[in-house]
Amino acid sequence: MTSVYDFSARALDGREVALKAFEGKALLIVNTASACGFTPQYQGLEQLHRQYGPRGFAVLGFPCNQFGQQERGTSAEIAAFCEGKYAVTFPMFEKIDVNGEAAHPLYKFLKREKAGLLGASIKWNFTKFLTDKTGRVVARHPPTTRPESLTREIEALL
Repeated sequence: MTSVYDFSARALDGREVALKAFEGKALLIVNTASACGFTPQYQGLEQLHRQYGPRGFAVLGFPCNQFGQQERGTSAEIAAFCEGKYAVTFPMFEKIDVNGEAAHPLYKFLKREKAGLLGASIKWNFTKFLTDKTGRVVARHPPTTRPESLTREIEALL
């Protein structure tokens, strides 16, 4: 059975990261953008990552420029923004597509596993997928869901 651990992606520093490195952890996978109305959610995402990281949890950020051209920066610019403005320490990956033919295979899988209320496609930045410690997708949350509101679900997975 396929799980999120079967995929890989390039980190912002260009190195290929097998998501198998996160095996045994519950994950919150989020498509992000630096110039979005939801961008301040980086703060809540970082808080979750720090609070629950020691208990087997990680946030993974995937910048995407498909929604309103809100992630135009290079990998270096994205890293500088996330670290400088929000002190992000959770893993961030290179910019990807989450919809369409060029969608990253991880996102094709996530959308297949958990469609949203209006279908499988991602509707905007900061859509959140929660996985359990076996890599199974257990929930999908829209951009309007604040990271802090996910604590009960995360705790149930740890």
